[in-house]
Amino acid sequence: MQSVGIYEAKSRFSALIELVEQGEEVRITRHGKEVVRMLPVRRRPVITDEQIARELGQIDALHATVRPAVGANSPDTLRPAGEAPDALRRKGRSAA
Repeated sequence: MQSVGIYEAKSRFSALIELVEQGEEVRITRHGKEVVRMLPVRRRPVITDEQIARELGQIDALHATVRPAVGANSPDTLRPAGEAPDALRRKGRSAA
């Protein structure tokens, strides 16, 4: 750990940043009292491989519970019986 006054920190700012990047803690003081503490940023992965595997497993479990709609909620029930799936689309285009 290194402690420097504000005036010195101002004149050596780039060098102090380099120290912090190397893992050093730098404290800046005003009239002998600490006012700023510069610490290195600890970069951690946002998500670990274990978390990814767990999330993918949960997605697979959800997919296994989802079944295609049948009956009243099926898209097939929205068109008249016996009509081809794209008949409504063709009918709408021919009217234009």
